[in-house]
Amino acid sequence: MNKARLSTTQFILLSFFVTILFGSVLLSLPISSADGVAVPYLDALFTATTSTCVTGLVTLPTYSTWSTFGQIVILLLIQIGGLGVITIMSGFMLLLNKRMGISDRLLIQDAFNLNTLTGILRFVKKVLIGTFAVEGMGAVLYMFVFVPEFGFKGIWISVFNAISAFCNAGIDIIGENSLCNYATNPLINVVTSALIILGGIGYIVWWDVLQVMKKRTPQNKHVFRYLSLHSKIAITATLGFVLIGGCLILGFEYSNPLTIRDMTLFDKVQVAMFQSVTTRTAGFATVPQENLTDASSVVSLILMLIGGSPVGTAGGMKTVTIIVLFSATYATIINKNSTTLFNRKIPENAVKKAVAVVVTFMTICLTSTILLMAVSDAPILAIVYETFSASATVGLSRNFTASLNTFGKIIIIITMYFGRVGPISLAVALGSRREKTDIISEPEEEISIG
Repeated sequence: MNKARLSTTQFILLSFFVTILFGSVLLSLPISSADGVAVPYLDALFTATTSTCVTGLVTLPTYSTWSTFGQIVILLLIQIGGLGVITIMSGFMLLLNKRMGISDRLLIQDAFNLNTLTGILRFVKKVLIGTFAVEGMGAVLYMFVFVPEFGFKGIWISVFNAISAFCNAGIDIIGENSLCNYATNPLINVVTSALIILGGIGYIVWWDVLQVMKKRTPQNKHVFRYLSLHSKIAITATLGFVLIGGCLILGFEYSNPLTIRDMTLFDKVQVAMFQSVTTRTAGFATVPQENLTDASSVVSLILMLIGGSPVGTAGGMKTVTIIVLFSATYATIINKNSTTLFNRKIPENAVKKAVAVVVTFMTICLTSTILLMAVSDAPILAIVYETFSASATVGLSRNFTASLNTFGKIIIIITMYFGRVGPISLAVALGSRREKTDIISEPEEEISIG
């Protein structure tokens, strides 16, 4: 792996950009089109971007626009985007038994925000094996529904859906209304939700849980107690946001005739919980988003912004970032000197990183929203839903993406790109940069805040 003296941040930015361009060229070929007529390049570029950035917004229906070749290209882009180009390249080097130098190992360390070079190659192997194993199990479970319905084609649909769900991409090849036909199917809901959460919880949490379980003894049965602080925050935040979001959506949609009013209580609960899960950057829909009440839409926007957890396939500002920021805010309100979680002190540098990530992310969201409002004639909620969805790489839309004009498509393409690589690159840059110690510091002066 040759970085050509690029920093990790530059390498990530460039690798995603090159992957998108290469994918757009392939998708613009006639062989990629279902009818043999090449799609307009801007739509091919949009599709390559939404696939590589694992977003899920589409200007053309995936199931009917693209040939089998085109769908394979899209799926490969999703897998590359979900795992990351660095992971894919490292996997090929391991497969070919090529030796990795110290610069390659440092690149992987920065990409996964690891604290040590020890066991780097073993970690990459675990990530790849774990990913393919989970996606494989998801595909097999999907086949119980899709094979009886679609026959042999159901195998391909199952594989595509499993990879898309695990990578939090939200792109499917079933039909034009996502998973709405399976809104009350428990197997589809459970399998899809499990894949979304496992992909979005982060690889660090995976291995931490497995390591603690291996060391568990009859005297020490409590796994959670021995997890790292990062894992505790990621797990509790994920469960908390899913449950709170699901309960709010259930309440706001309970009597909505356009969504769940006429369903049984069990079906209402599973649809509401799925909406809470899918807004965590997955993008599958079991109810049309434009039919949601305004209150549910706002809850969905908040869940989009939060996203998944660090070092996973999800986007957004990340659960750990939000929890650290809220904890720091609470500590400031009660005039506490330090931020603590689970009886552990959060480093001040981590709080600063959280602020930087949130400010950067909100800048992307707001800039995109203002620009799209300037070039589009659509309800403000539809525009905000679109730009927040693109920034957080969610892929949910209030039936607006297909109507985007040329300028609108370009704005969303750029938003998806920066929404995916911006927070990752910022986290890498902040994580790998050494703290500067000023020899001469400027004089301090009090200012008023709030």
